[in-house]
Amino acid sequence: MQVPAPFDYARAESVEDALSLLQRHGPESRVIAGGHSLLPMMKLRLARPEWLIDINDLFELDYLVEDGGTVRIGALTRHATLLASDLIARLFPIVTDAEKVIADPIVRNRGTIGGSLCQADPAEDLSTVCEVLRAEVVIRGLDGERVLTMPEMHRGPYETAVAQDELLTEIRFPVLPRSGSAYEKVERRVGDWAIAAAGASITLSPEGTITHAAIGLTSVGLDGRTATRAEERLLGQRPADELFDAAAAIAAEDCNPVADQRGPVDYKRHLAAELTRRVLRRATERAAGEEG
Repeated sequence: MQVPAPFDYARAESVEDALSLLQRHGPESRVIAGGHSLLPMMKLRLARPEWLIDINDLFELDYLVEDGGTVRIGALTRHATLLASDLIARLFPIVTDAEKVIADPIVRNRGTIGGSLCQADPAEDLSTVCEVLRAEVVIRGLDGERVLTMPEMHRGPYETAVAQDELLTEIRFPVLPRSGSAYEKVERRVGDWAIAAAGASITLSPEGTITHAAIGLTSVGLDGRTATRAEERLLGQRPADELFDAAAAIAAEDCNPVADQRGPVDYKRHLAAELTRRVLRRATERAAGEEG
């Protein structure tokens, strides 16, 4: 079956209008923006919403601004906008790294950061990136809004804390001085889901020791998306290849990949270690201003 089940359609004119439509039409209504995850599921009839609420006209959710020590990103911001942003490339190169390997230009021109996070796919790149950057998300309903961390938002594969009558409206990245970040992915072909991917963020003290470290893995069965034990191994240490090797080995040990058509378990675990090593090295070079 490649044809969606019948559904009704409404085009929201504002955030309040979208929230009202979601509340009016109940649990069988779904929001659509880029639609690159929802529409294929509808064609296969894995998803059968009775109402689609189109939010593409909600330009108040399409923004990218630096606000003091935080960068605020509207949930309707397209992947292509993030990829082209000099601000993002300067402060959060991990986002630029990830956007370069997300799907293809057609998807990046229509897909949104909010849609990616709300899909909560274990193989999705920006969810790992946001975990590594310790992002917060703003979720809004008719009764007000709430701010959650990424672990609070993502409750499991394809499951989030965003209620049926709520919208994810904003993503917030804290700006950390003397920091660098990086993301790297191995895929079967360009634009495919990851066989494995890793992201890292490193903050250095004026003396050159690591004061903050975050490591995230994509598509290899990590409990959550961040490798806590590996992060702890780095704190207070001076960057060195031997240190990165040790942290990478811990990250690979703590993940739990599953054998599938993309590769056996030992191959995926090897990728987890190698990619972690690479992104730690690159993130540290960026934090120290040595890259390029």
